[in-house]
Amino acid sequence: MEIISGIHQVDGVNGNSYIVARESLTIIDTGLPGSSAKIIKYITGDLRRDPSEISTIVLTHAHIDHVGGITKMKQAAPGAKVAVHTAEAAYITGKIPIPPPKGVMGFLLRIMSVFIKQNFFEPDILLDDGDRIDGLVCVHTPGHTPGSLGLLDEATRTFFAGDTLRYDGKTLTEGPKTATLDVDQERASIRRIATLDFDTLLVGHGVPLRTGAGEKVREFAGTLPR
Repeated sequence: MEIISGIHQVDGVNGNSYIVARESLTIIDTGLPGSSAKIIKYITGDLRRDPSEISTIVLTHAHIDHVGGITKMKQAAPGAKVAVHTAEAAYITGKIPIPPPKGVMGFLLRIMSVFIKQNFFEPDILLDDGDRIDGLVCVHTPGHTPGSLGLLDEATRTFFAGDTLRYDGKTLTEGPKTATLDVDQERASIRRIATLDFDTLLVGHGVPLRTGAGEKVREFAGTLPR
């Protein structure tokens, strides 16, 4: 679905995958393994464009529900460059094991890992805070993972938050504590996001917060413990 002009969310992908459709196509996150087919179908069917127009695939962090579709996406768009934050690169390449979620979620993930294997790979582009890629400003938001990455589209006043924030249509929340490495650091990142200027919030799980998102994030950040 088109959220605002030129920014689309691919339905049925967990976690959320977004397409910024301008002169070229920018993919933000690729969902679980198997999600790439839905993303490609959206590009060719809804957008009536070709996967070869994908210039960049930006991954907000290394969890499998955000990077799982990357292998098939690269096969469909071999010219696309994969970009991650510098602090996330060791997880993406497999040099450092991705810490499993705590509690029941971690137990379920260990069972899933028997059937779903994470594909490790070398990213093409390493990003740092303040870098620009395809017109998007990179915002380092550590906490959920060390290299969690947000993206600010100044042209449409839209912020892509990855798993640092969630929105279910009614309530803003932090990322899930069971899958967040450093809760205090994540809260500091949310307070940083609250200083940015945006109207629309797009999260890694949940639905778009389409109006007044910046103010709502500022209000939420003010409620977080320090």
